[in-house]
Amino acid sequence: MYDFLEGRVELHAATRLVLEVGGVGYELSVPLGSSFAGARARVWTHLAVREDAHTLYGFRDAATRELFRALLTVNGVGPRTALGVLSGLSRAELVAAIARGDRAALTSIKGIGKKTADQILLDLSGKAAKLLAAEGGAGPAPALPAPADGASEDAVAALVSIGYADKDARKQVERAAAKVGAADLETLVRAALSS
Repeated sequence: MYDFLEGRVELHAATRLVLEVGGVGYELSVPLGSSFAGARARVWTHLAVREDAHTLYGFRDAATRELFRALLTVNGVGPRTALGVLSGLSRAELVAAIARGDRAALTSIKGIGKKTADQILLDLSGKAAKLLAAEGGAGPAPALPAPADGASEDAVAALVSIGYADKDARKQVERAAAKVGAADLETLVRAALSS
């Protein structure tokens, strides 16, 4: 229904983006670490329709959206889980893990057990060459800006948004901060997810 939206960035939190387009504010769920730098952005979208909700998912490029859609074809993976996978691994890391058949990389993501990881590898292994080709043409991901004060709280909020209990999220972020400091929000959250 919507291929992309282009407008002014009103709010960008860890996994939430509000984009003002023609006087309407669109709320989108975005992968952790997505960069929408500047006052305006083009966001590639996917609309998930359920009986009780219509949810827009947003991505900074079409290649990431296509990877999200590929994940949705996997038996047992819904939009929230697919977003969690894209939050736990960068697009390049995920595509490489699928191409290598690396179950350990997938199970390092919160909420992805061995069964789901195996299903992702089984269902997407045939698409690995296509995903690698798209990855090669997409170019490197832009660097994230350094986080403002409160990166730890943003990291906790990000973990809570993908299913962690608040108490567990705080423990994970504390451990990660001790290891990597608070260099940037994405590094902090990725470290928290892997610890």
